[in-house]
Amino acid sequence: MAAANGALEHGHPDGKSPALPRPVRDLEVKFTKIFINNEWHESKSGKKFATYSPSTLEKICEVEEGDKPDVDKAVEAAQAAFQRGSPWRRLEALGRGRLLHKLADLVERDRAVLATLETMDTGKPFLHAFFIDLEGCIRTLRYFAGWADKIQGKTIPTDDNVVCFTRHEPVGVCGAITPWNFPLLMLVWKLAPALCCGNTVVLKPAEQTPLSALHLGSLIKEAGFPPGVVNIVPGFGPTVGAAISSHPQISKIAFTGSIEVGKLVKEAASRSNLKRVTLELGGKNPCIVCADADLDLAVECAHQGVFFNQGQCCTAASRVFVEEQVYTEFVRRSVEYATRRPVGDPFDLHTEQGPQIDQKQFDKILELIESGKKEGAKLECGGSAMEDRGLFIKPTVFSEVTDTMRIAKEEIFGPVQPILKFKNLEDVIERANSLEYGLTAAVFTKNLDKALKLASALDSGTVWINCYNAIYAQAPFGGFKMSGNGRELGEYALAEYTEVKTVTIKLEDKNP
Repeated sequence: MAAANGALEHGHPDGKSPALPRPVRDLEVKFTKIFINNEWHESKSGKKFATYSPSTLEKICEVEEGDKPDVDKAVEAAQAAFQRGSPWRRLEALGRGRLLHKLADLVERDRAVLATLETMDTGKPFLHAFFIDLEGCIRTLRYFAGWADKIQGKTIPTDDNVVCFTRHEPVGVCGAITPWNFPLLMLVWKLAPALCCGNTVVLKPAEQTPLSALHLGSLIKEAGFPPGVVNIVPGFGPTVGAAISSHPQISKIAFTGSIEVGKLVKEAASRSNLKRVTLELGGKNPCIVCADADLDLAVECAHQGVFFNQGQCCTAASRVFVEEQVYTEFVRRSVEYATRRPVGDPFDLHTEQGPQIDQKQFDKILELIESGKKEGAKLECGGSAMEDRGLFIKPTVFSEVTDTMRIAKEEIFGPVQPILKFKNLEDVIERANSLEYGLTAAVFTKNLDKALKLASALDSGTVWINCYNAIYAQAPFGGFKMSGNGRELGEYALAEYTEVKTVTIKLEDKNP
């Protein structure tokens, strides 16, 4: 959130301060077909599906609906592009880096267009899309562009008359299945390291939010990537997603989404060809506020940590544990933040919270809010939909939450902040680790020893100390337990997209 907050502090649309970026009004959606071999195709079935604005519930456009035959065609193109002697395989490593930098340049050029598409398709505030999602895309592309010519093996000492070394080679055709909450950013998290290592890709964007991915396809062609290197097949999980997961010519799958679907992806992958699988799944993330914390900082970070992106984040601070000495004050300040949060039109530059993604998610959140009321949590504010506002939900804060309540156990994926009380570190460590999730955690304290003790004890792939959602392209991201397998971002991501080959050479034995 720091990027968006900084933008709001340094510019204002009243013209008296440096101008903020503006959405592209009346944007014409140009790319709605299947992208294979750097060309646009209609679906084999002739089917299309509609994508809708969560803000207005109006249809934006219709998109070609892919199916297994379209995936087969995309995989065939990706395999051809990966064959030895192809332009992609002949390209030197530095050339792959240059293409990724060129793609980053084009994303920067079309940044307002892409942010507008994200806001149209997801309902997230335009400034958040522009300053967070698009900034993350650009930085990730440039980070992995820099790695392209630095992926190295090792020489291994063995016998005197033997030379032994390793090579890191691309795995082949990679499948990517991306979610609707950060459509373009999660795509780039998968695409950039795959291309950096020399792989080819078949991508399925979420059916709710395909537009930014398809626009990126046009930029991939414009950047000069050879045909077949990146292929994009919009469609639905049970058809396109299943076909990618089970395809015997795909060597690796990267998936971001729910635990339930992640299990299906892994099962399908194991049945086909034991392809590699990277999973980034759900989270019910503990945010621990100690009595000695900077309370102003902790309240703001916990607020942004749970309400950012309409609460639709796998990293959401959806279990806030507050030490009993400061619990009452923390709740009071959290309610003040929530009641002041601007909810409304995501194209309004003052808006911080837009609508939920669709009716299904909207209904699920409201049902969980009702469960919190029935199970005895104290509703401090919110707790209902916005009147006459479609899929908008009021920022909701619950206090007196206990570990057995559904709102403390289930991933809500909405603007709901459950606040729990704890007595001591041993108590909170046990409770924080009690669920099947292990994606992220946060700790707020001024005591470094306490912070490091908690960081060591928490079962989480990421632990933030006195900050939240501090995600960087160079730092690995992924989960423990049911929150996933493998890592995205950073140098660690390269291991997910390369095979290690050992080469051993017996030298001619000539005695002097």
